[in-house]
Formats: sequence, C-alpha cells, structure tokens
Amino acid sequence: MPRTPPDPRHHHFHFEDLRAPNALLLAMEGRAPWEYAALLAATPWLRKLPRGDGHPVLVFPGLGANDFTTAPLRRFLDDLGYVTHPWGQGFNFGPRQGVLKRCNDDVRRLFNSHARKVSLIGWSLGGIYAREMAKELPDHVRCVITLGTPFTGHPRATNAWRFFELVSGQSVHDPALIAQIRKEPPVPTTSIWSRSDGIVAWRCSVVAPSPMAENIEVHASHVGMGMNPMALYAVADRLSQPAGHWKPFEPHGARRWFFRTPNEARTA
Repeated sequence: MPRTPPDPRHHHFHFEDLRAPNALLLAMEGRAPWEYAALLAATPWLRKLPRGDGHPVLVFPGLGANDFTTAPLRRFLDDLGYVTHPWGQGFNFGPRQGVLKRCNDDVRRLFNSHARKVSLIGWSLGGIYAREMAKELPDHVRCVITLGTPFTGHPRATNAWRFFELVSGQSVHDPALIAQIRKEPPVPTTSIWSRSDGIVAWRCSVVAPSPMAENIEVHASHVGMGMNPMALYAVADRLSQPAGHWKPFEPHGARRWFFRTPNEARTA
C-alpha cells in the first residue's frame, strides 16, 4: 500500500544518518539534456495551462549557477503571463557577504513597484534563499516554491557540500544555521522533489505537510529539474492559484500518472 514520506516532525529517520545519493543516481544526472528536449516537445501542451495574473515572480538559481540556467523556467512563466525577475547577482557561490541583503532588497523593491506580493522560486540552494526571504518578509511574499532544495537533513547528505565550502568559504557544519534553515516559512510553501535526484538526498527536500506546506514528487534529475516539463507544470499550477486562496496540489485524472503527493508517494 502507498505510504507517506517520512515526516520530519515524527523522526521517522535520523537526519544525521542520511547519505548523499549514490554513484548511479549521480551518473543519471546526465539525462538533463533530455529533460530540456522533453520541455520543447511539451511546449504546445504547457501553453494551454491557465494564464497567469501578472504578479511578480523572483527566481533564484542553484549553487554554482546563474540566471542563464533559470532562463527556460522564466521564459515559460513569462509566456503564461507572469512577470519574472532573475536574481541578478551572477553566479550563486553561496550566501557570501551582501548576498542575502540584496535578495531582501529585491523582494522589497518588487513588492513596492508592482504593489503586489511576490512569489519566490528557488532551485536547489536558491530555494534556501527563497525560504529565508519568506521568513524575513512574510507580508511581501505570496508563496514559495522550491526545486530539489535541501532545507532539512544535514548539508553533507548532498554531493555538492564540498563544492559549497570551496566557493563560499563557509562550513556546512553549523548547527545554528541548520536549525534556522529547517524552520518553515509562514507562507504557502511547495517543495518539488525527485526520488532520483543525484545531487540531493530526496529526504532532505521533504517538508512536513501542514495547512500551508506540501510536497510534490516528480520524475526528474536535479540538474534538469528547472526545465523538466512535469516540474514546470507543477510550478505553473501552484502560481495560478488566486492570492489568499492557496490549496494543496491534487493529482486527479491524468495527473496521477505523472505526480505523487505525500498521501501517494512510497518511501524507499
């Protein structure tokens, strides 16, 4: 029978015992170009999704990535009628001095210029920024959507922690910081994750379900998640909800073939 993924609140597993994805999953990250090809093939279908309401969306790239990597996602959302904005800080080499302040300033600027709350989307490490901005500025943020973001568990349960320490100059072993990152934002939050993620242990991306937090499992690589058609479908579905009327994602009809939510996903 289907079972719910481990709930961090109930300690069904020990975060410290998690391990980074194995070599096979890491090798499977090579399928990312095929996910982009699938996005191109699915474009006519994706264009039939509900039109956006024009509210601003700020997109944060992953570790070692820049705005070029989020261009397909932003272009897709722009075509649907949203007003997307890149993070504009070059390559994401971690929360070095001034990075998070600039993120905070950008959220405030977009909120003021559009006179509307801002939706935040973060890919991998970028999702940490999105969640932290929502904690700092809950009155400015409409919702948070993360893609393969390791916001729970230990940072060493990824295949990127050494690279993070190298480029950021920071240690991942910071108990106070880890505790801060695990706190949930006080706004509607969606975690999109993949059991075949080759960079981040998937359990590190599972949020404890609540009236304002949900998980959506897709079949995707970590590197290709931001251009995977199923992930983008889920992002567009979440953004299309009327402001102030957020409801959890429900995979009904044909959606059941492509998505799993906590009530349907199996633990492995």
